[in-house]
Amino acid sequence: MTEIAELSAVALAAAIRAKQISPVEAVEAAFARIEERADLNAFMALAHERAREEAKTAEAAVMRGDELGALHGLPFSVKDLTTTEGIATTQGSALYANQVPAADAVGVARARAAGAIVIGKTTTPEFGHKPFTEGPFFGRTLNPWNKDFTCGGSSGGAAVAVAAGMGPLALGSDGGGSIRIPAACCGVVGLKATLGVIPNLQAPDLFGANSYVGPMARNVADAAMMFDVLAGPDRRDPFGQAAPEPVERDAGKPVRVGLLLKCGNVLDPEVEAATVAAMRKAEALGMQVEPIELDFVSMEEPFLVVLRSLLWARVGKAMEKTPEKLDPTLIETIRAGMGYTAADLCEAQFARTACFAKVQEVLERCDVIASPTLSTPALPVGLDPLGRVEIAGQDAGTIRGAWYPYTFPFNLTGHPALSIPSGLSSAGLPIGLQLVGRWHEDRFLLDCAAKLEKAIGFSAVHPLPV
Repeated sequence: MTEIAELSAVALAAAIRAKQISPVEAVEAAFARIEERADLNAFMALAHERAREEAKTAEAAVMRGDELGALHGLPFSVKDLTTTEGIATTQGSALYANQVPAADAVGVARARAAGAIVIGKTTTPEFGHKPFTEGPFFGRTLNPWNKDFTCGGSSGGAAVAVAAGMGPLALGSDGGGSIRIPAACCGVVGLKATLGVIPNLQAPDLFGANSYVGPMARNVADAAMMFDVLAGPDRRDPFGQAAPEPVERDAGKPVRVGLLLKCGNVLDPEVEAATVAAMRKAEALGMQVEPIELDFVSMEEPFLVVLRSLLWARVGKAMEKTPEKLDPTLIETIRAGMGYTAADLCEAQFARTACFAKVQEVLERCDVIASPTLSTPALPVGLDPLGRVEIAGQDAGTIRGAWYPYTFPFNLTGHPALSIPSGLSSAGLPIGLQLVGRWHEDRFLLDCAAKLEKAIGFSAVHPLPV
């Protein structure tokens, strides 16, 4: 079971097709690892009975020689913000402790249609409102590399699950870096695709959407395999219409990488060194790397206006009725949102448009933007997510603007962005490298990431329990 739990999704899928491993064994290996690493607190709910029944059905299909989907028999988890038919979806909140949806979200439905088996729902802070996966409803999810440091958020449970072998694939969601932040903290791969490429109909405002669902895995090939299943048009999503035809590229033309080392922030020296080293690997591959400048720290306030206003609109009434059920940091976030005016929200959207234009200008001369995913590796647990943070021995500012200024701007602009591991810090914590591409060039971005992943050679394995 240990060996099965350590297999990549690509390898496990091949073994299932070759009848070397059964879907039943794959699901049982995931459940065994979840039980073995229960101390990490990665799951809100488990679907033991249904997953085991679906695994038997999947095994029978293999034995009959049926045509199999791309993810046939693979166990995967779903972040608790994303709806799952017949399995509790609590939003990480006591407000929805008994909510069991009648239908799957688009991404879940597509993964299941391709043969994947939902094993459970992974932890998330209440309504995904902060970058640390903890809350009064479920406690704290722990980083498998070092429990004294955060696993990130808000897809923290998903990142921990794939890092610790609790299934090779996970479906996360990203409203400001919530896939990429925990991917960087836990040493895994996480993709926020182009806006609308993986339709997300749960967003209450589809036209102003900045929240995405996407794959998380232990390597790029696995994430790409899941992406291919999840991506595709859906007429119900205004951004999820048919994508334009891919641009033909000159195979002999080098990939141009714009290196965004700093974006108005303080940067940890070890993260800077790992990013520069990764760019040397890129140059060795024939890529052309040039420094670029973008001021993303200044986008913190517009981003917060959007985030806080949305949470006030969604949860404000419940907060007034039952504040005792909510995370105190969520209440503080909502109350901050109550102070904004309609003009403030409009100005935030103006800033979003201006940010998009600046990124587009950079991507006219560069094919890909590379940056650290985070300004420093995983932060210690117990910090106030709404407070300030120290980086490189100095007060760097608020956690959102200082720790992950590289991630949330791309939620506003819609560009595809992913995080891959680029090494370990001297404290043994993973460091993430973010790559960003042009709209609808998700596949090209994944291909670039796969080449860099191989060149970087990050092969450290998450610590297993003694």
